[in-house]
Amino acid sequence: MKKNIFAVIIGLMILSLVFTGCTPSAPAPEKDASQETAAVALKVGATPVPHAELLEFIKPLLKEQGIELEIVEFTDYVNPNLALDSKELDANFFQHVPYMDTFANERGIELVSVGKVHVEPLGLYSKKIKSLDELKDNAVVAIPNDPTNEGRALILLDTAGLIKLKDDAGLEATEKDIVENPKNLVFKPIDAAQLPRTLEDVDASIINTNYALEASLNPVNDSILIEGSDSPYANIVTARPDNQNDEKIKKLVEVLQTEEVKAFIEETYKGAVVPAF
Repeated sequence: MKKNIFAVIIGLMILSLVFTGCTPSAPAPEKDASQETAAVALKVGATPVPHAELLEFIKPLLKEQGIELEIVEFTDYVNPNLALDSKELDANFFQHVPYMDTFANERGIELVSVGKVHVEPLGLYSKKIKSLDELKDNAVVAIPNDPTNEGRALILLDTAGLIKLKDDAGLEATEKDIVENPKNLVFKPIDAAQLPRTLEDVDASIINTNYALEASLNPVNDSILIEGSDSPYANIVTARPDNQNDEKIKKLVEVLQTEEVKAFIEETYKGAVVPAF
C-alpha cells in the first residue's frame, strides 16, 4: 500500500513539473516611452535678429544630438547677462567680447566667451541724407549709449575722417577723446534698441545691425557708412565660468560653427551679417 501511495506522489510531482515547464512565460513589459532617456535641456537667451533666428535654425540639429534647445528672447543688452549670471539661462548669444568684458566689470560678475559666430557691422543710417558729403555742420548724430558700442561708433566716424580721436582712445572711446570735430557734430547717446526710431528726429544714427534688421533696414543697401569685414566685434556665445565646459555648451558652439550655419548666414543676410568662423 505504501509503495502505491509513494508511486502516486512521484507521479503527481512529475506531472506538476511537466505542466509548469509548458506554461508560457509572461511577456516582458513594453518599454514605457516616458522611461526613455530624456533630452538634455539647454536654455539660451538671445536678441531676435539674427541671434534667435540662428538658434531656431540649429534647433533640429541639436535635437539630433539629444539637446532640447529653449530660446528666450530679449530686446535689450542688459537682462540677458543678468539672467545668465543668476543661472536662469545656460548661455546667451547677443554680444561681442568688448561689451561682455565691460558689462562684467561694471556689474562685478564673471562671464566668458565660448566661441565666435558672426560679425554684425555697425552702420550709419539716415532718412535726411544719402552720403557723408551731405552731412551738414552741427548735424545731430545718434549713437549707442553703452560704453563699448559708443566707442565703436566713434571709431567708425574716426575711420571715415568725420572726427579724430586721441591716439590712445581705445575701444571704449568717449566724446571726451575727440580731438578734432570739423563739422562740429552733435552726438546724442541713445539706448541701442531705440536707435532706429531716432531716424525721423536726427540727421543720422549709428545702429547695430541686429536692430537695423529688425527695423527693415538693409545694412548693405541702406547704410551710408559701415564697418569693414575685419571688425573685431564678433558676436559670441557667452557662458559662466562654472558651466563653460559643459558638454551641451560645447555642442551648441560646435553646431553654430558648422558649414550649414555659414551657408544660412550668407544666404539669409546677404552680407549684412558675416560669419566669423
